Amino acid sequence: MKSWKSVTEKEHFYTLLENSASKPQIIFKDSFTCGISAHAKHRLQNGFEHIADKADFHHLDLLTFRPISNLIAEELKVTHQSPQIILVKNRQVIYTSSHHAIDPAVIAKHLS
Repeated sequence: MKSWKSVTEKEHFYTLLENSASKPQIIFKDSFTCGISAHAKHRLQNGFEHIADKADFHHLDLLTFRPISNLIAEELKVTHQSPQIILVKNRQVIYTSSHHAIDPAVIAKHLS
């Protein structure tokens, strides 16, 4: 999606963390080789209107950028999952979900 920003460097992560002070940030950790991840991405794309203007959305290809995925897990104190949604506000994780629990409508409720 056009509005999804790629996280490819640790600086991208630290910038989104800073930006979370003024606007919620969503990180979608994705594995291109995983069918469950493809299904989660499809659900996000189909329900994107629920979250589009409420947060900035970031995409992480965790197979290509595994060190960044590890950094995110370590810095935010979340267990690594794939696929995974991490919602950050004021530098804190306020919601996380993974696998079949990824649902744009549920994410939107945590943005309200």
